[in-house]
Amino acid sequence: MGAKKILLVKLSSLGDVVHALPVLQDIHAALPDAQIDWVVEKSFAPLLANHAGVHRIIACEIRRWRKSPLSAATRLQWNAFKAQLRQERYDAVIDLQGLTKSALVARLARMAPGGKRYALANQTEGSGYEAPTRWVADVAIRMRPHIHAVQRSRELAAQALGYALVVTPDFGLKRPAAQQGRAQEAPENIANRVAFVHGTSRADKEWPLDHWIALGQRLNAAGQQIVLPHGNARELATSQAIAQALNAREPEQAVVWPLLALDALTHELALCAGVIGVDSGVSHIAVALDLPHVQIYNFDTDWRTGPAAGGRQRSVFAQPAPSVEAVWQAWLDCQSGAA
Repeated sequence: MGAKKILLVKLSSLGDVVHALPVLQDIHAALPDAQIDWVVEKSFAPLLANHAGVHRIIACEIRRWRKSPLSAATRLQWNAFKAQLRQERYDAVIDLQGLTKSALVARLARMAPGGKRYALANQTEGSGYEAPTRWVADVAIRMRPHIHAVQRSRELAAQALGYALVVTPDFGLKRPAAQQGRAQEAPENIANRVAFVHGTSRADKEWPLDHWIALGQRLNAAGQQIVLPHGNARELATSQAIAQALNAREPEQAVVWPLLALDALTHELALCAGVIGVDSGVSHIAVALDLPHVQIYNFDTDWRTGPAAGGRQRSVFAQPAPSVEAVWQAWLDCQSGAA
């Protein structure tokens, strides 16, 4: 395969961007001299900034621009984005998203002589899909309908560029590099921290507050401190409520983190002993970091977005919500690495 300059288009959301990260490692393993650029929403760009596999991050704000498409500021920023996008000519443009907005970006990209645009030819179960992605593509690649989100992106890129996949995905986010920034802190102050990722963009994915508190009490009794990230005022209130309940028994059993930028949040998660969280982008970062992790599902979608079964990462599904006991047992299984 002669493609050297490759453009990946995966704009959002955070979890979807995380799920696409192994594509970078796959391409570099098959084509070591490839130059890979990535178009992504600006708010998610910090996740890519620390990834060695990306040559150039092209940030956009399509979500915001659509709210005021005719404003002078939007036109100025859109033109600047297009100019940045069109600085290179690409041998391959791969639309990993399959939506109208990603098809538009793929269409705007400049192609090298003989270059081609690749995209999904069909919708897969539980994923969004819009026909323009297929219309814009030079080559539309059909996927089997029942496929994990990580594998879908990996197989699309592999078929587009003509290489064979290794079995295990590599997200390219390494914990040791993150730990260097905390060399001055005693290891025991890091190793006993478990992050609770309770925040999610959908209220029906949340886990009950009393469940978080009961689980936190079990972890505290086992000698572990709970750390609580948040991304908005509502999530902050939940973090504070959990911390207040846990610290009522004994101080410093739970700590509410300050509001952190995405790169800083990833860094802090990398220093934790593990993460327990609902189906959210931040939980998927925990998977990418290869942390011990339990992912909580109120819907039977864990097969499509959750961690692979077994080992140090588990997903737990039940309706209306998994029990504290089920999540606790999954956590213990993660610690032992039981199959």
